[in-house]
Amino acid sequence: MKRDQKRVGLVRRSVALPSRLVAEVVTSAPAELKTNFNRLVVVALEEFVARRRLQAFAESMAEMAADPAIRQQSELISKEFQVAEGDGLMSKKPVK
Repeated sequence: MKRDQKRVGLVRRSVALPSRLVAEVVTSAPAELKTNFNRLVVVALEEFVARRRLQAFAESMAEMAADPAIRQQSELISKEFQVAEGDGLMSKKPVK
């Protein structure tokens, strides 16, 4: 059995959870997860990690947006490419 767990990449942990929290989680869980507590915990942890990654990305973007050097470089790049902004777009008037 342990060999199968290692092959699949499973980690077994024992945790103590407040019964109030477990009841609330099971109550608010989607129907397909209400009867499979292990799967419910896996999904909750995956969602937690996804939220944390998004939060870290948003924080990094905010830091970059506040950095004067990055803002200056971004403005320079924008000015350089401003000439090509309309490239490939069809105008409403036919070109003669």
